[in-house]
Amino acid sequence: ICAIAHVTAKTMPHEDAECRKDSAPNIHDPATRELSVVVPSYNEENRLPLMMDEALDYLEKRQKQDPSFTYEVIVVNDGSKDQTAKVAKEYCKKYGSDKVRVISLEKNRGKGGAVRTGVFSSRGKTILMADADGATKFADIEKVEEGLKNLRPWPEGMAISCGSRAHLEKDSIAKRSYFRTLLMYGFHFLVWFLCVKEIRDTQCGFKLLTREAALQTFSNLHIERWAFDVELLYIAQRLKIPIAEVAVNWTEIEGSKLVPFWSWLQMGRDLLFIRLRYMTGAWKLEAKKCN
Repeated sequence: ICAIAHVTAKTMPHEDAECRKDSAPNIHDPATRELSVVVPSYNEENRLPLMMDEALDYLEKRQKQDPSFTYEVIVVNDGSKDQTAKVAKEYCKKYGSDKVRVISLEKNRGKGGAVRTGVFSSRGKTILMADADGATKFADIEKVEEGLKNLRPWPEGMAISCGSRAHLEKDSIAKRSYFRTLLMYGFHFLVWFLCVKEIRDTQCGFKLLTREAALQTFSNLHIERWAFDVELLYIAQRLKIPIAEVAVNWTEIEGSKLVPFWSWLQMGRDLLFIRLRYMTGAWKLEAKKCN
C-alpha cells in the first residue's frame, strides 16, 4: 500500500493561471482588504442567492459601522453545468466587481481545488472559506474571528480558526440512519488515527485563516476533493500553525453534493494516502514567502 501511495502520488499542482497574471490579485502580494470570503460553488444556482444575500447584507452593514473595514467575496464557479456563474455575476453588477468577483473554472476540480483557486486570488488580511449553501450563519464569522484573536501572538503571522459542528453531534445522530452514523464514526476515527487529532470537526466549511497561514497551507495542498480540509489541517499541524475550534450555528440544507457511501469511501482512501505520502516523502512541505 505504501508503494502504491508513493508511486501514484501527484506532483505539487501549479498555481492557477489567474494568479500568475501581473494584473490579477495574488496571495503572494501584500493584503489590500481586511477580509476575503471564498465561496466554492458547483451547481449552486438555487442555494447560492440565500447565502450571498445573507453574507453581503452582513458585510455591508459592518462596513457602514466601520468604514475602515474592507472586504471582497470571491465566488469560484467550479465547472458548474447550471446557471451558477450567471447568478454570481448578478451580485458583481449589484455590488461592483471590487467587492464581488467570480472566477470560473472550465472543468470541475472539486471543492478543495475551487477554494485553492479563490485563496490564490485573494486580497484579504484574513481569508474565510464559506460554503455556498449557507448552512452556517454568516454572522458567526465574529465567533471564528474571536477564536483567531485568542490565538495571539501568531507565530510568523500564522493562525487558523475553524467553525465546528461537534456540539451538534448528538442531535444529528438522532436524525441519521444507523448506516450513515456508522460511516460518520468510521470517518472520524480515520481522521483521528491517521491525520488530525486535535480538531473534532474537520469538515465544517467555515474556516478563517490569516493570509500567511493560507499561503503556507494552500501552497502545499494536494487533495482537491472532499478530504482537502483534513490535509489542510494536517499541513497546519506539521507547520505548527495554531488552530482554534469554535462552535457555530449550522443547519442542514437540502441539495448536498456528498454521496453518502461513495464520497465517504473516496475520503477514506484519501486520508490513508495523505498519511502514507507524507510519511514516505512522496509529498513534502515547502515554505513559501510573501512579496
